[in-house]
Amino acid sequence: MSDMSDTPHRIAIAGCTGRMGHMLIEAVLATDDCTLAGALDRADSPAIGQDATAFLGRVSGVAVSADLRSGLQGAHCLIDFTRPEGTMAHLAACRELGVKLVIGTTGFSEAQKAEIAAASKDIAIMMAPNMSVGVNVVLKLLETAAKALNQGYDIEIVEAHHRHKVDAPSGTALKMGEVVAAAIGRDLKACAVYGREGVTGERDPSTIGFATVRGGDVVGDHTVMFMGTGERIEITHKSSSRATYAQGSLRAARFLAGRSNGLFGMDDVLGLG
Repeated sequence: MSDMSDTPHRIAIAGCTGRMGHMLIEAVLATDDCTLAGALDRADSPAIGQDATAFLGRVSGVAVSADLRSGLQGAHCLIDFTRPEGTMAHLAACRELGVKLVIGTTGFSEAQKAEIAAASKDIAIMMAPNMSVGVNVVLKLLETAAKALNQGYDIEIVEAHHRHKVDAPSGTALKMGEVVAAAIGRDLKACAVYGREGVTGERDPSTIGFATVRGGDVVGDHTVMFMGTGERIEITHKSSSRATYAQGSLRAARFLAGRSNGLFGMDDVLGLG
């Protein structure tokens, strides 16, 4: 497989008929340095065989395909915002074909994460629970805030998403919790509280609480609260469009262009490490 350092960057899109898939296709078409090389969807999709840009009234010459080999033929990089089981199948195909992979899917098990890490020995992978540039800047701010507010402040994370989202809390909320916990020397698995009901007793100060809201067409809102005596610090990010995730994904694909293998995050892409 040729390297993506030559232009244009040849991008394949997984889940190409979904909301995020359409946004990614539009983003690719709007660039000067990227071209649509493949469009993947499930075998039961009514769009199979149709032109991937038909929804825009355009002709790209790229047909929606359920066949991974043909869909990835000639692609330098696959951008994947699907479900864990789909992403794992795509991962195996990319590893076999030498295609780089940008993963925006959330909800992976620890075993699946380990499999992704193992595949990164052979191909370059960028995986992040949120591709938004703004969210990743917020993660850096949270790290700084948590270190300074590590005593006397209760930490709560509230997130809201559209009614169609299937996992909770969001991958972004969990990432925020991981960043905060690591900054103050805690293990999120040991201190996270994901639900409160009934007589819960006084709040354990060592915990990090999560609250999830689902409804309407909310693209994604996240707030981390550091609540002390006499003051409350809130760090919030609100997404009004999925376009920010698409733009971040293309930045990630460009970042992977010069790399043959390795597992990277958005902090690497944005130089925040």
